[in-house]
Amino acid sequence: MTHRPGTFPGYLFVETRRHVANLDRLTEAEALAVARAAWVGARALRAELDPESVHSAIAGRGPARAHFHQHVFVRHRDTPAELGWMDVDWPGAPREDVDLLCGRLSPHFGR
Repeated sequence: MTHRPGTFPGYLFVETRRHVANLDRLTEAEALAVARAAWVGARALRAELDPESVHSAIAGRGPARAHFHQHVFVRHRDTPAELGWMDVDWPGAPREDVDLLCGRLSPHFGR
């Protein structure tokens, strides 16, 4: 990983090794690898955290940051309805050590 955005338990960041700005600029092999990583990550998050839902988004900020990213993240059960997608700090929010969760997720990727 070359970039590390803010982290919270249930947020995965999928990126390519090669710097490209957009999904359509990936090679077929890169696109398939990203899709598989996002799919495996989503299934792993569901298995380990039992969230209400698992979501994915592709968002970029233009050529100045020419690096493709796909975000995979959960919405924890009992998250207040008025909170946005990335609002994870609320009374009663699940608390997990990110490093320990990474250890639990790792076997799901089979590598």
